[in-house]
Amino acid sequence: MEPHHNLVLYKTCLDRINQQWPRFVEKRKSRLPRGDEPEKTAEAIIEDLLTLVLDWEVSDLLYQNDHADMILCRRSSKYLVIETKRPNSLTWSGADIRNAMVQARRYADAQHISKIAVTDGCILYCADIEFGGLTDRVLADLSSETAPECLWWISAHGIYRPVVGTVEPPALRPAASHLENTQVGKDATILHPKYQLPAWAFAWVGDTERPATWKLPYLNSDGSPDLKRLPKAIQAVLTNYRGANIKGISEKDAEGVLMRLARAARHAGRLPVSVAKTADVYHELSKWLAQNTLPTEERISP
Repeated sequence: MEPHHNLVLYKTCLDRINQQWPRFVEKRKSRLPRGDEPEKTAEAIIEDLLTLVLDWEVSDLLYQNDHADMILCRRSSKYLVIETKRPNSLTWSGADIRNAMVQARRYADAQHISKIAVTDGCILYCADIEFGGLTDRVLADLSSETAPECLWWISAHGIYRPVVGTVEPPALRPAASHLENTQVGKDATILHPKYQLPAWAFAWVGDTERPATWKLPYLNSDGSPDLKRLPKAIQAVLTNYRGANIKGISEKDAEGVLMRLARAARHAGRLPVSVAKTADVYHELSKWLAQNTLPTEERISP
């Protein structure tokens, strides 16, 4: 049992989520009668989610604040930037959601907010900005008949807590998704002048508006792992880990970067290591994971 499961606040929140979910499902369906509703409909659905299913007040929602569609705040503290899109316009592993995250990250950076979310009223993805990238907080299918218990992490008493345990993805999220690696520049179309890749294709980004600070390219332009660059990126971090750090990347960030690269290696079928012919760098990464984290399979799946 995770530590937060013993919190009275968690149990109360979970009871509310499960109790109000059927009502939310019906209300959501009533907002989508035609299937071609505008972006405002997604905003209304998310407002229902936050104020009906969760424990936020309407007054906690700021709309169109410094270009952000929605900002979740309370007592002058801003917790989450929410970028909304037209219903049924996003897919878990598509460029559409990566570009939406680009927008959300840009607005969050401008307002010094550490969490972002993107939704079309059908799916909801939330992440923490850390270690030069994004770490999953919530992955929820809002069309599900079953209440996603992970919504606790964006409740009024869960939003400020670090996520504990593995964030379970809904069945509709393909393993190919690399949303946690999405980065952002001032413009979603900014490409690195040398690699001709967007910032989210790099394992670490120092300044979201300066491609010169983007380090360790490891994804292709379609979001899939680049099998030529991925092992080089892993080796670069492992070689410098606890030694002469890669310029600009702290030791703490290096741990997050290695986990990010491990997820890509897992998706590419290079982890867990199962055959002797697997490149040495993946054996080294597997050893590092065993020494510093939970078991590889548990920590980096899917």
